[in-house]
Amino acid sequence: MLKRIEQITPRGNLTLLVLAAGMGSRFGGLKQVAELGPAGEAVLEYSVFDAICAGFNKVVLVIRKEFEEQIKRQIVSRFENRISVEYAYQTLDDLPDGFRVPDGRTKPWGTAHAVLAARNIVASPFAVINADDFYGSDSYTHLANFLLSTSQHDFPARFCLVAYELGKTLSANGTVSRGVCVTGDDHLLRSITEMEKIRAGLQGPEAARGDVWELLSPKTPVSMNMMGFTPQLFPMLEERFKLFLEERGTDPKAECYLPESVTFAINRGKAIVKVLETSGEWMGITYPGDMENFSTTISRKCSAGEYPNPLWPD
Repeated sequence: MLKRIEQITPRGNLTLLVLAAGMGSRFGGLKQVAELGPAGEAVLEYSVFDAICAGFNKVVLVIRKEFEEQIKRQIVSRFENRISVEYAYQTLDDLPDGFRVPDGRTKPWGTAHAVLAARNIVASPFAVINADDFYGSDSYTHLANFLLSTSQHDFPARFCLVAYELGKTLSANGTVSRGVCVTGDDHLLRSITEMEKIRAGLQGPEAARGDVWELLSPKTPVSMNMMGFTPQLFPMLEERFKLFLEERGTDPKAECYLPESVTFAINRGKAIVKVLETSGEWMGITYPGDMENFSTTISRKCSAGEYPNPLWPD
């Protein structure tokens, strides 16, 4: 039987950091507020619900300032009395000294920069997720267990990543980007490579290599930007972002990705990252056509008693 959320007790000082500043160019709108649940819930609301049930006690939303009122009104107003909520703002001019926004730059600097936007707010172990991804309750429990075992004084820093099977994360409506993970027998992450064009082919997942489509194993572990960190991450991201700006800062479309920044820290011996296995079901909203699959699946979960309907009863 599903627990009543008002009976949940936080397990520690754990923060859920939600990346919600993207525009959703392929989706064609602000997908963070798309009403997809049986009572009009957004994907983000199910993530917050699962995090509360796992023992998290704070949510920090990384957003664009111009979307704040809409996000507060349509989403946050439903759960702000159940968990502490704060906001961080991703802005183009949030740059290290000596750098400026290049002409023609209109899009955010990427997920690593989005996490950096919260560097002055987050002071406890924290999980990072995408606002438009559904990760499954099991994943939040694994994250909370790991974060509660960490110390901000560990060296190298101890982080974690929840990996999903590639074949279970594809869209029937177009190509997707995925962080392909390489791990060792010790379940520690060796590297993450961002692959920007992967599709569900007739014989399995395929990745674009120039004009050639290369088959990938459907069981390939991939990062869906669900990771666990301590605040030790922030100076590592600052270092990586500065190098990124030196190398590619004049490119108006280049982005500094969180997975690549984590690999950067691993390669310099500053962090070790444990890859966590999960039975959780991932769902994402990349294209408008993905909405129907999410709505159908979440309605089935509600009918099975996995989530209340409505999610936040009065």
